[in-house]
Amino acid sequence: MTRSEELFERARRSIPGGVDSPVRAFGAVGGTPPFVASGSGAYVTDVDGIRYIDWVQSWGANLFGHACPEIVEAATSAARRGTSFGAPTEGEVQLAERIVDALPSVEMVRLVSSGTEAAMSAIRLARGFTGREAILKFEGCYHGHSDALLAKGAGSGTITVPYNDLAAARAAFAEHGGEVAAVIVEPVAANMGVVPPEPGLLEGLRELCTEDGSLLIFDEVITGFRLAYRGAQGHFSIDPDLTVLGKVMGGGFPSAAFGGRREVMERLAPAGPVYQAGTLAGNPVTVAAGIAALDMARDRNPYPELAKTAEELATGLEGSFERAGIEATVNRIETMLSVFFTGGPVRTFDHARAADHERFARFFHHMLDRGVYLPPSGFEMWTLSTTHGPQEIERTIEAASSFQG
Repeated sequence: MTRSEELFERARRSIPGGVDSPVRAFGAVGGTPPFVASGSGAYVTDVDGIRYIDWVQSWGANLFGHACPEIVEAATSAARRGTSFGAPTEGEVQLAERIVDALPSVEMVRLVSSGTEAAMSAIRLARGFTGREAILKFEGCYHGHSDALLAKGAGSGTITVPYNDLAAARAAFAEHGGEVAAVIVEPVAANMGVVPPEPGLLEGLRELCTEDGSLLIFDEVITGFRLAYRGAQGHFSIDPDLTVLGKVMGGGFPSAAFGGRREVMERLAPAGPVYQAGTLAGNPVTVAAGIAALDMARDRNPYPELAKTAEELATGLEGSFERAGIEATVNRIETMLSVFFTGGPVRTFDHARAADHERFARFFHHMLDRGVYLPPSGFEMWTLSTTHGPQEIERTIEAASSFQG
């Protein structure tokens, strides 16, 4: 029995399913998850001493790879001064100012501890600001595990329509006009695999919300500071009313935020009547890591090089599958990509579900056996960092080339 197998067996006795977040259990691909002992740059090493090229990178949080020296130093220095105060700090102000400066639509921001908390709080704020209850979301987009955002039926206060189907969104507004507090959407869907928006989708949603008096919420937990420094909203030149952030902005630490127009954000307590609070919000260690990460993202502008790396990886994978006679589609937009084992274009959640996920599971283990660690689900994004270079691309494509389906 390997050390990972021993730990997984122990974990299942004290942790539900043996993991603290479901996808880590390998339910979609089978087998035992490697328990990670350490990470450096583009690599992780498990407790059995096996080293992997890591295309997960903490599910998108590590823009600059594992144990980035500048981020580690910033966090370590902050921890020496104190790990938590429950009181205002200068770092909170500095991080908030960086977010406001970076994102076109954000005039004020509130720091929280997780993407789920940020999305839940943005929904509460939208309901308080508009005096309405209904939320419109899109099938296949994930916004955390709060009840309103996992629900599907209109009776729950949540209206769900297919992603990339603007006509369905228009029909929902026609039926529920004057009832919708907010539309929440991943501007680039990345929780059903990477699915870019169809031309006109985001513009149409902006128009619908403006006409109806609803708020448009961009969930940029994944796209924020990853698709581009100014996020998807900067890339597509669409200003939402509220933005949800996480992952990259924490530099690998648990940190998130939501922000938007001043008149909306000032409804939050203590400035306004919509209550929201968090003991560890604006934690000084996570804030220091976030400042370091955002400063590097702004000053180094890694995005063109990341997009080039993503293009090279996608092209190499496509060639490998084509030579093997395997039907596969690599969806990519700028720095973000994912692999679907299907021949047709993937534009909706139905398309993503129709892909061959059993083949993906075989591909996953084929790659894992060759030292390449992928997201353990065909519905997830491959994450690039600035530490992935030609060697990692070459080794990944070489491993994929021997996959026979």
